[in-house]
Amino acid sequence: MKSKTNIKLELSETERKNLRQNKIKKYEILEYASDELAVLLNVSEVRAKEIYAIADFQQIPSIGIEFAKDLVFLGYYSIEELNGKRGAELTDLYEKKKGYQTDPCVEDQFRLVVDFAKNRNYSKKWWDFTNERKKYRDEFGYPKDRPEKIGQKY
Repeated sequence: MKSKTNIKLELSETERKNLRQNKIKKYEILEYASDELAVLLNVSEVRAKEIYAIADFQQIPSIGIEFAKDLVFLGYYSIEELNGKRGAELTDLYEKKKGYQTDPCVEDQFRLVVDFAKNRNYSKKWWDFTNERKKYRDEFGYPKDRPEKIGQKY
């Protein structure tokens, strides 16, 4: 399980101030429902859901804040919502929404979060899915409408 201190959040000064005033540590965010966070942090329910989700996703081994934000970008707000999804399909959707191809390790991370949602295996890391991704892409390739533009290395 991830250490409590590894949760990273990008909060506004007001949000940080409200956390301190309510004596809430970043790692304690997950002890509150998003509607409670909205009141405690004086933010919209949507923003509270984002904060909660970003903290929640970072509980998955080897997933950091940037990828947690990518999951929210795709419209996911909990690990449970990823159960039953497919890493390759999430990658394809992500690339279409971003408008560029991503580094292959991004797909490995999607595969990890999907596996974690199903199995809650804390021992796996994103790089454990590299061979699975390579085998899949060798067999099925990428969608014909995959963006041509190549994005930055992740």
